[in-house]
Amino acid sequence: MVMLSAEQLEQFERDGFLVIENYFTKEKAKELKERAETLLKEFSLEGHPLTRFSTGTGEEKQHIGDDYFLTSGDKIRYFFEEGAFDPEGNLKIPKEQAINKIGHGLHALDPSFRSISLNDKMSAMARDLKFKDPRVLQSMLIFKQPYIGGPVPSHQDSSFLYTEPLSATGFWFALEDCTEKNGCLWFIPGSHKDTPITRRFIRDPKGTGTTFIGDEIVHVDESKYVMKEVKAGSLVVIHGSVIHKSAPNFSDKSRYIYTFHVIEGTAKYPKDNWLQPTPEIPFTAL
Repeated sequence: MVMLSAEQLEQFERDGFLVIENYFTKEKAKELKERAETLLKEFSLEGHPLTRFSTGTGEEKQHIGDDYFLTSGDKIRYFFEEGAFDPEGNLKIPKEQAINKIGHGLHALDPSFRSISLNDKMSAMARDLKFKDPRVLQSMLIFKQPYIGGPVPSHQDSSFLYTEPLSATGFWFALEDCTEKNGCLWFIPGSHKDTPITRRFIRDPKGTGTTFIGDEIVHVDESKYVMKEVKAGSLVVIHGSVIHKSAPNFSDKSRYIYTFHVIEGTAKYPKDNWLQPTPEIPFTAL
């Protein structure tokens, strides 16, 4: 089975990303969005550490660094928006609207998201992209709720899922229309070719949390960014070295997406990467 045409592969190699419109149906997108809403509704605050997901742009610049985050690779866990709490630590809005993301083992543990992640089409696409032993990890629902959905600053995915040689590739599924107003993706085309990975997100060797090593920030020419609005049902394939970002959502419409990453199983995966496999759920073969 061949999933990607020669033209699509050439575009991915040139730009570092590829938009595949109508990869799945609007009905499937609606079904997955409803499943995401069910997960939000059924989520209980009882016993939750109220962990917030920080992108490093607010006052709390340190990325999440607790056990709830570090042990989430084989679990379904819930992370709040930074702006969801008042100064006293109380939720300002209903919990269903306060979650930034759910991760990071959806592809293994939730039947709805497992079915769209682990199938013959995805396996064929990974092999079209020259993977020999593709392994799935870091699956997430990212919500960008109306008015509160936070920005994601310029970054490269391989900084978070570093391998030697580099291999991380993102698969990003639009469950709703993603527009300029509600926080669609922006890319710097071709940046995967001339921007090496000089920054890594790792487990902090000095403590129990996480830290960045290498260059302090990714330096970019903002004028080179191109906006990519996509319709529900689109799949965006993202090279691990391409620079991309998304804006905050100040609109009255949510922006639900599902995403996971694939790495090369034959590549070296450092022991200090933030996300580590477990004996119960090793990185999933695709």
